[in-house]
Amino acid sequence: MKRIIWLALLSSFLLWLAWPPIPYTSFILLFALVPLMMALQELAESERTKKNLFLIAGLSLLVWNTASIYWVFNSLNAVMPTIAACLLSLIPFGLGAFLMALSFWAYRKISLKFPAFLADISLIGLWMSYEYLHQTWDLKFPWMTLGNGFSTSTQLIQWYEYTGVYGGTLWILVSNILIFRLWMIWRTKTSQQKETPKPSYQKRNVQFLLIALGLWVVLPITASLYIYNDYEEEVNPSNIVVVQPNIDPYGKNYTYTAQEQLSKLINLSQQKGQVNTEFFIWPETALIGYTEEKDFFLSPNFKAVSHFLDSFKNATVITGAETYAVYPEKKTSSARFSKENNFYWDSFNTAVAIENSPELQFYHKSKLVPGVEKMPFPKLLSVLNPLFEKFGGTTGGYGGQAQPTNLYASSGIGVFSAICYESIWGDWVAEAVSKGAQFIAVITNDGWWGNTSGKDQHLDYARLRAIENRRWVARSANTGISAFINQRGDVVQQTEWWKEAVIKQDINLNSELTFYTKHQDWIVYPFLLIGVFSFAYAIFLGVIFRKKV
Repeated sequence: MKRIIWLALLSSFLLWLAWPPIPYTSFILLFALVPLMMALQELAESERTKKNLFLIAGLSLLVWNTASIYWVFNSLNAVMPTIAACLLSLIPFGLGAFLMALSFWAYRKISLKFPAFLADISLIGLWMSYEYLHQTWDLKFPWMTLGNGFSTSTQLIQWYEYTGVYGGTLWILVSNILIFRLWMIWRTKTSQQKETPKPSYQKRNVQFLLIALGLWVVLPITASLYIYNDYEEEVNPSNIVVVQPNIDPYGKNYTYTAQEQLSKLINLSQQKGQVNTEFFIWPETALIGYTEEKDFFLSPNFKAVSHFLDSFKNATVITGAETYAVYPEKKTSSARFSKENNFYWDSFNTAVAIENSPELQFYHKSKLVPGVEKMPFPKLLSVLNPLFEKFGGTTGGYGGQAQPTNLYASSGIGVFSAICYESIWGDWVAEAVSKGAQFIAVITNDGWWGNTSGKDQHLDYARLRAIENRRWVARSANTGISAFINQRGDVVQQTEWWKEAVIKQDINLNSELTFYTKHQDWIVYPFLLIGVFSFAYAIFLGVIFRKKV
């Protein structure tokens, strides 16, 4: 049993070692799951310990998950007491690991009844179904999607412009399965020499598997390096200024007044702004103080920004803001009722485009943090509303949008402004780009996480969006890391953490749509059918025929 535990923990270590932001180690993902698969195989063959399959898989994946996203605690502790943050951290730490382990549990059940080839396909379907579920349901958090692991090795995954990150997940899973099957053959031959019982796996050919593995690993890398070295951006320059005001988020609303914060943003912008600057990008909630959207142009913030833009006639400011909208009736599911004023209202984490005109454009953050920004499963968990209200979360939740929308300059240039961790949703960003965005802005406030790997991972994941859509990314983070990322996913400029900064770059706008931008997560859908069927069948085997299995 000790050997099995150590094998499972070896996978935890390899997965962590391969995960961003550690550089140059992403290739380890192509074999990191093999020790865990070996451990589960040995467990399945032991009558005394096979009931521990789920626990061993869960232990391995929980250690990896927690070690990679430990910083979640910091973000929760920023808005609630330590004890509450500890308890709520167990949800993202444990939930992802639980769903991963469930995939392996169902896979092992199916492997008892089906040939190895079909069982392996079921594992791919089960895992990709878990990833898709974790991208779409109310507890969504696709941070640990396997394909994200190559975000520090973008030269190797230029083909994401066709498949997105799910192509990376498929690449990793098949590579691990092929190596595992080679181990099974080696083990079978060793067992035969010792005259042990007849092995369950004899049909695979070592030569075939080695060729398949070599082609599976080498061809995508070769193609990617060719694309990377051959890729040339069409010259279509636009001058962009990104501002990093470095305002401590913990004291944001009382260390500086709203006017002082705005003055800092304007002063920094003036340092790099020039006659041909077309966009100033300011971070998430840079304009503090809730403002009703229909009267936004009357607010002091709007007047100050408009006065600043008098010196930059061709420029548009894209900035985060806190806004709200009022309705006579309950217009949205997130709208709350004000008894004092007798109306419904929605609050938003907003990106607003301000230019030299009274016309305003708003985009509302829609991928909201469960619990803190939106109550998951509101009908089911409404009993927890007082808890989040007490600890600084929202009870009705922020409002959002059903579909992403772009912000446009008067010149017609379109930009999608992903707010905070929206940038980890490849399909959401691609949908916006398909509607006319010529570059991507990411406005965020990563200071909540502290000086942890969370801020670095968040930056790295933006590189994937650049490749998928072949769009420049201009990233404005309040406390860092702000950056410019080109269409190949290279970080061409970045700021230091927790330092006031302003950077500018002539980026190339792009209107061409990649295959991924047009079709988004197409690659996952066939595997969803396989995953759902496989899981249902595993439940059937595990519950109905428990004694037989």
